[in-house]
This record gives sequence, structure tokens and C-alpha cells, in this order.
Amino acid sequence: MRFMMLMIPKGYEQASPDAVPDPKAVAAMMKYNQSLQKAGVLLALDGLHPPSAGARVSFSAGKPTATDGPFPEAKEVIGGYWMIQVKSRAEAIEWAKRCPASNNEVIEIRQVQEFSDFPADVQDAAAGFSDLQANLQQGKAQ
Repeated sequence: MRFMMLMIPKGYEQASPDAVPDPKAVAAMMKYNQSLQKAGVLLALDGLHPPSAGARVSFSAGKPTATDGPFPEAKEVIGGYWMIQVKSRAEAIEWAKRCPASNNEVIEIRQVQEFSDFPADVQDAAAGFSDLQANLQQGKAQ
């Protein structure tokens, strides 16, 4: 089972575009990341710039509109993520509990929807999805 663990740092929604993390926190997080890798469960991970450096595209009446960050209505934003592959939701929770997060951080755990989870009509509507994923993986290997 694949799970995405989403880091939600409180206050990050108001961080300036040039905000940088504390080196001590980064060092502790690197040890955690290395433990995920050593255990063979880590598939991907990245940190994200704050929303003030981002944009949102909304769709109203079929017309896309881009808005630059920050986004005043945002109460929680994602600061980064890990993609892990484990045997169960409980195992994903145990990995999240080991994270050296601070008091102002929360990790949300979400299971990735696998193609095989969907009924036949949905799989038919997404014909070619498996090929698309395979091509993406091959592109990474090259």
C-alpha cells in the first residue's frame, strides 16, 4: 500500500517567499528520511516553497483564473511530503509518529488510490492510465 504523508506546518501559510528552515531541524529530518530509506519504504519526498511563492488556478464557469499567493483564506498548507510503501495504514501511522516534527507541525496520512481499487467502469474511463504511469517511471530511470 502506498501512503502520502503530508507535512502541515502551522504558520507556513503566512511565510515569506524566501523563508528557509532551521538547519538543526533539517539535520534531524534528514536522519528520519534516511531511516525511511534504509527500511526500504521511502518512494519519494520533497519540501515545498511557501504559498506566498505559489499560485492557484481556479475554474469558474469553465474559465481558468490564476491567483498569486499568499492565500489569505488558507488555514493549513502543505510544507512537504513523503511517499511511502508499507503493508498497512497502521504501519504508515507508526512511521509518521517517528518523525522529528516540532510542536507546530502535523502530519496527515492519506492512502494513494490504486487503479485496482476502482470498479470496472471507472477503470474503463481511465483507459491508458497504467501505461501513463509506466512511461513516467521509465522516464525517471533514463
